[in-house]
Amino acid sequence: MFDGYIFTEGSLSNVEVDGKVIGYEMRTRIPYYRGIPLSMVHDVEVEVDGTAVPREDIRFTADGGEHWWTPAEMETVTFFRWEYEDEATVRVLAPGGLAAGKHEVLLRVSVRVAYIPVPFSGEMRRTVTIG
Repeated sequence: MFDGYIFTEGSLSNVEVDGKVIGYEMRTRIPYYRGIPLSMVHDVEVEVDGTAVPREDIRFTADGGEHWWTPAEMETVTFFRWEYEDEATVRVLAPGGLAAGKHEVLLRVSVRVAYIPVPFSGEMRRTVTIG
């Protein structure tokens, strides 16, 4: 239902910090119709060219990059809400980033809500070109 919002078109790019490419990132929206505390984000998953990214290499921010959390850290973050209208950023730590050329990237975001007994997900797969 919310799959079309999961991976913002044209948002994937390599990330440079202090002159070094530390990885890549993409933007996403919440797969739910209301905001939730980050502790209710069940998981954030990324696959590139058919290979899953290790969970410990994923970072997440929903406040423009002021705070970054791992998926494991998000499980305890009750003080910050990811609101429906706010685009979040998913960053993958990968020295050198993605190589130039085409890549098939899958982004999946799963959330939990009080009245649904199992987590539910939104996902989108895009073919992206890194210049």
